[in-house]
Amino acid sequence: MQTTLSPETDASPTTLPEKTTIQLTINGSVHHLELAPWTSLLDALREYLHLTGTKKGCDHGQCGACTVLVDGKRINSCLTLAIMKEGAEITTIEGLAGENGLHPLQTAFIEHDAYQCGYCTPGQICSAVGLMNEGRAKTTDDIRELMSGNICRCGAYPHIVDAIQEVMKIDPQA
Repeated sequence: MQTTLSPETDASPTTLPEKTTIQLTINGSVHHLELAPWTSLLDALREYLHLTGTKKGCDHGQCGACTVLVDGKRINSCLTLAIMKEGAEITTIEGLAGENGLHPLQTAFIEHDAYQCGYCTPGQICSAVGLMNEGRAKTTDDIRELMSGNICRCGAYPHIVDAIQEVMKIDPQA
């Protein structure tokens, strides 16, 4: 069965703007970017702002290498359009360290050798900060489950969990 649309119901082609100017607040600094509306937040960070700590892994939201914080919540930046985050506070791995040095999770990752090759580390750390902000992790198993969206190909999971536990002060036997 074929459907024929009359001229009154035919959808006219929509012309998408080639570039749009947006304002993003990243790591406390305001940036004005001229981007195509379909530019992912990940690509805006890496290609336009040269914040390369956030990694492009699978580009399908399955590995967590691109995890950043938006208003304190963890997201996969490869699945988010940059234009959708106008007005939000975006924090990347580069923005976690403060005036007094590294974020406690960054220090714990170093102390627990939780970084192996280091590729997934920025996403792991941002995800762990988001996990702590959520306040739902009460046990070691909770940490494992809530961090399951971040893949480490080196298998540093026990060290990652140890680092998070140290910062959260969770008893591993709980």
